[in-house]
Amino acid sequence: MRRILSLLGAALMALPLLAGAATRDDDPRIQPGNLFPVVEMETSLGTLVIELDRSRARLTVDNFLRYVVDGVYDNSLFHRVEPGFVVQGGGYDANYDSLPQREQLVNESGNGLRNRIGTIAMARTNDPHSATNQFYFNLDDNEGLDPGRRWGYAVFGEIVEGDAVLEQMGQVATDYHSGIGATTVPVEPLRLIRARLRPE
Repeated sequence: MRRILSLLGAALMALPLLAGAATRDDDPRIQPGNLFPVVEMETSLGTLVIELDRSRARLTVDNFLRYVVDGVYDNSLFHRVEPGFVVQGGGYDANYDSLPQREQLVNESGNGLRNRIGTIAMARTNDPHSATNQFYFNLDDNEGLDPGRRWGYAVFGEIVEGDAVLEQMGQVATDYHSGIGATTVPVEPLRLIRARLRPE
């Protein structure tokens, strides 16, 4: 009995720490009370305006916005373009060096949002909970990326301005790039000049 009470006491003492960990993402810079924050991306081909959906993908939106407000995505590249499929960015700077990564995310692909044309989602490896800083825009309705019997890819927002810009991004010429060992890299660097969170 004494051992049980001791363990219970230790658990109760840890509660404030756990509560602190759960709320440490309430950075006022990411507008934690805003269910639909808006991010503006200035690219080398024009501007994209994306409305995020914190009501469906809180962890993913919070993670993405921390990269935005810290300026991590500024002067980075869209390093993967597959026409009719996706435009992917968030992983490399202008010199094709890897951008800094935060901790891996819990996969929120079961939130009801689908990989439809114009939506933004988190890129990951085959590990469903491996997403960090890389994201992609869907150039088509990519149902194969949605969850089913397997984990999907977590959608967390959609483009509300700049559809023509995304379409243009999806048509750029690509080739092999030895620095990152990929064949779908834009020949002319496709730059994300600046990402900013619009004021509420």
